[in-house]
Amino acid sequence: MGPPLDQAISLLVAICHKYSGCEGVKNTRSKKELKELVQKELTLGEKMQDAEIAELMDELDQNKDQVVNFQEYVTFLGALAMIYNELLQD
Repeated sequence: MGPPLDQAISLLVAICHKYSGCEGVKNTRSKKELKELVQKELTLGEKMQDAEIAELMDELDQNKDQVVNFQEYVTFLGALAMIYNELLQD
């Protein structure tokens, strides 16, 4: 078992791959896969409505190919980390 940060990064990558490739391309998340990831892996995801998840998908899908690739997923994680940081500081 490695250092905590190595473990955290490995977990984030593993979660990404857990929800990719069931529909379409192996290393991307469709809207359905993103919805499942958000709802099962994030506390706030359980409260998100379909319209909010569709909006999230649109925001994450920077190249507008209708899927979230790994780079777009990492951008999502960065935004979440910034939100969590603000919450922890308050």
